[in-house]
Amino acid sequence: MPRALILGGTGLIGGAVARRLLANGWEVDVSGRNPVRVPSEIAAAGGRFVAADRGDDAQLRAALGDGADLLVDCVCYTAAHARLLLPLAEDAASTVLISSRAVYVDDEGNHSNSDVPPRFDGPIRETRPTLAAGDMDYRSREGYGPNKVAAEHVALDSGLPITVIRPAHVHGVGAARPREWVFVKRVLDGRGAVLLARGGAGLVHTTAAANIASLVETVAARPGARILNCADPDAPSVLEISRVVARHFGHAWEEVLLDGTVPDGLGRTPWDSPHPVVLDTSAAEELGYRPAGDYATTVAAELDWLSEAARSGDQAGILPKADDPYFSRFFDYAAEDAFLAGRTR
Repeated sequence: MPRALILGGTGLIGGAVARRLLANGWEVDVSGRNPVRVPSEIAAAGGRFVAADRGDDAQLRAALGDGADLLVDCVCYTAAHARLLLPLAEDAASTVLISSRAVYVDDEGNHSNSDVPPRFDGPIRETRPTLAAGDMDYRSREGYGPNKVAAEHVALDSGLPITVIRPAHVHGVGAARPREWVFVKRVLDGRGAVLLARGGAGLVHTTAAANIASLVETVAARPGARILNCADPDAPSVLEISRVVARHFGHAWEEVLLDGTVPDGLGRTPWDSPHPVVLDTSAAEELGYRPAGDYATTVAAELDWLSEAARSGDQAGILPKADDPYFSRFFDYAAEDAFLAGRTR
């Protein structure tokens, strides 16, 4: 039985990888700091929790033990993290480092976290230029991408069989920032209309955690040093995402497609890029990767997870709080109602 160790295995991506590997006959250990965070279905399927702080070399070494067929690092954010990964990767047949599409820059140097949104000339290939490596606070808007680049460099320069995977907006059960909540909450609140900026044309490629898990399993059988994009086989627009959510719950609402004449902020969503951001996944497909499903198929479990949490009182605290600065800007119902009322005058 092949063995996998997933660093940060109790989160969104790690959980999806663990579920897929366990279902396909792997022995799986997931590391973290709190065993309570291990999803019940992973424990029930035989997944084992190993206590290990990501920054503690001795604990990481103990978690790896005598080695693994697959090592997956879901919590590698800096060059320092990557340097701790290398000794472990030496004792793994194949290693995966989860990075991000946030590393890419357009021809003007703009990126997903810059003040000016990036404008790419088509689907983004792995050869696209990236930000310069950096070592500022990786938890900051400015530092996230540069630190990911620095981690990638350490891993790929090592010569070890480490595959860097760059997903886009990741979705799935266990998401710490469940973007789909923007539409799920509207359904649960019985909103009769959904307002969409730019006519709902915003497009930032989505990536199901389940599709990342499929690519990870592919890489496990084909170790090597490489970079691979990972995204859903379709690239839904904001309008299409809103329709997927409404259709899932059997909810009907008026689609109000806004133009540039409306007040700033009205109809905003997490996918509101003025220019399409789409990942080219042909390199992964040539390696043998096959996605677990399209956006509508793979997001369904997350939608049910969110709605059940809301209806049961959210005892586990998975839903965004009303004052969450990221989400609160998307729920100005008063401004929406005022706009809707103004149309009828």
